[in-house]
Amino acid sequence: MDELKNHITKLREDFTKGTLSEADVSTDPFLQFTYWLQQAVDSKIPEVQAANLATVSSEGKPSSRIVYLREFEKNNFSFYTNYNSRKAKDLEQNPHTCLTFFWPELERQVRIEGKVEKTSAAQSDAYFNARPYDSKVGAWSSEQSNLLFSRGELEIKIEEIKKLYNPETIKRPDFWGGYILKANYYEFWQGRKSRLHDRISYRLQNNNWLISRLSP
Repeated sequence: MDELKNHITKLREDFTKGTLSEADVSTDPFLQFTYWLQQAVDSKIPEVQAANLATVSSEGKPSSRIVYLREFEKNNFSFYTNYNSRKAKDLEQNPHTCLTFFWPELERQVRIEGKVEKTSAAQSDAYFNARPYDSKVGAWSSEQSNLLFSRGELEIKIEEIKKLYNPETIKRPDFWGGYILKANYYEFWQGRKSRLHDRISYRLQNNNWLISRLSP
């Protein structure tokens, strides 16, 4: 244990792959995000769509987990989940949330804050219908965030769902669907040497985006 702790303490990384200035970025944060996301895709970064979703319960307890960005357009960012999960219960009580993307290969991070609302049933249906059959079965089978006695219990439920629904008949369950985060704040982070990172933020005020530099 001591060796591991010493190893972690001594880890150092200097970031040298880029810079970021107010003159470099787009005046539109959504376009800036799209540009960085495209660069991450072109760099063949694995799980480029993965983001940390942070929520806070009505009791003020924070929680976070990784979700996949599935759709995005003009400051709206969509992800999907079980509406009975812990994240969904948090969002029902407190719709303010944050998505954080981290692309270490580019030494970049993007934070997007805003409020969420559920996607329309039509949008959730369209996404669900495009999923592989086994993923659809998984959505039906998992009582996400609830206690599970064993893996075997889950596997039995999966087989029961497969007997009920085949690939042609399976439809989206009412307890599963999407959320849209409507962004009101962005922060773009570019790693720099000696922890003196570049941080550019966009804050929505009176329907205009105010661009600022933040201390590292």
